Amino acid sequence: MKAHDGMYIDGAWRPAFGRDTIDVVNPADEQVIGRVPAGTAEDVDAAVQAARAALPAWAATPPARRAERLGALRDVLTARREEIAETVTAELGSPPEFSRNVQAGLPIAVAGTYAELAADFSFEEKVGNSVVYHEPVGVVGAITPWNYPLHQIVAKVAPALAAGCTVVLKPAEDTPLTAQLFAEAVHEAGVPAGVFQLVTGLGPVAGQALAGHEGVDLVSFTGSTAVGRQIGATAGAAVKKVALELGGKSANVILPSADLARAVNVGVANVMANSGQTCSAWTRMLVHREQYEEAVALAATAADKYGDRIGPLVSARQQARVRGYIDQGVVQGARLVAGGPDAPRERGYYVRPTVFADVTPEMTIAQEEIFGPVLSILRYEDEADALRIANGTVYGLAGAVWAGDDAEAAAFARGLETGQVDINGGRFNPRAPFGGYKQSGVGRELGVHGLAEYLQTKSLQFKEG
Repeated sequence: MKAHDGMYIDGAWRPAFGRDTIDVVNPADEQVIGRVPAGTAEDVDAAVQAARAALPAWAATPPARRAERLGALRDVLTARREEIAETVTAELGSPPEFSRNVQAGLPIAVAGTYAELAADFSFEEKVGNSVVYHEPVGVVGAITPWNYPLHQIVAKVAPALAAGCTVVLKPAEDTPLTAQLFAEAVHEAGVPAGVFQLVTGLGPVAGQALAGHEGVDLVSFTGSTAVGRQIGATAGAAVKKVALELGGKSANVILPSADLARAVNVGVANVMANSGQTCSAWTRMLVHREQYEEAVALAATAADKYGDRIGPLVSARQQARVRGYIDQGVVQGARLVAGGPDAPRERGYYVRPTVFADVTPEMTIAQEEIFGPVLSILRYEDEADALRIANGTVYGLAGAVWAGDDAEAAAFARGLETGQVDINGGRFNPRAPFGGYKQSGVGRELGVHGLAEYLQTKSLQFKEG
């Protein structure tokens, strides 16, 4: 798609206030493929004012009508699925099949769930002598990351619109073309002017302006824990509601009774998907000491089969960051059994699928989020040791448990301090709540729990009798 040279505000593409632009780079060949405006505080202010003006009418729109617009949005995204996939591949580097099935397919499914929820959700309930109303929280500032650019947008915008909120979106500067395509889809779906705004720009400028704007009632941010702290502090100082979906260092716990080969192979695939750029990736594999060397050999073989079939990382900065972590792993004494820090190609921001063995819990690669195709394999003595290691980070976003039967795996999973756990390869559920414990965030996305983030309650008490 051709990049727009303006912002989408109040139902139209409008010139930016400033002249600065952001280059959009294809990470596979390092070529500039487009330019978008670098938004300023003035652009954010115009967008928030449009959202505030549109709020009363959209909040008063019957939920069934809001559901119709969301259904239309889902249909437009479905019709433009190939274009979405091509755009994500161009600016993020995702392999085409992954872009079609996940980068485009998942947000289409999520949009569909919110079209249904908007129609079915009970926005009022009777509690004793009270009637409790679930009302829109107001204007939402949504700040989204680059790793799943359309999914992260839909996971915020769709429930906000279903709730009756209006939205200003500030997408990641690495993947703004996907966000522009989404704005086109919103327009084509007939969402009223002012209900959705798009401001492209840099996080420290446009993102901070949005988080601190007095006209924004809720800030929803997905990204690193470090930036999440800044967003949370800015929003908290203004006493705004905040939702944060942050980093992860998820454990893949393989109990002795599990199908070891399946658990290891699925675990490696999970880490390598999207070139490791997934906050919920199972980047720590925990294996019983008696099965450890077998698991290491299986993981190394599985990683080597990927070769250069995974896509690049999003940017030169991310490539350097991930390679730095691989170097740290070697320096700290981990055993490199697949991949390594050397670049597999002369051009493009590629990193080899990498597996470390003999990783101990205190190592940097076992504690910090790398956000690349790097797996650490740790050994444990017994289940109590495995649980201690799994819970031994500041994060708690996701994880997996494998065992001979689901009941055994689920019993272990109940002890994990994490927001989601896949049991024996259970598949992703777009209606289940997604979000973390500890420093992995505040609040939940997806399904009815995601809708609740954008609602506030009002209770009316009536005289009984």
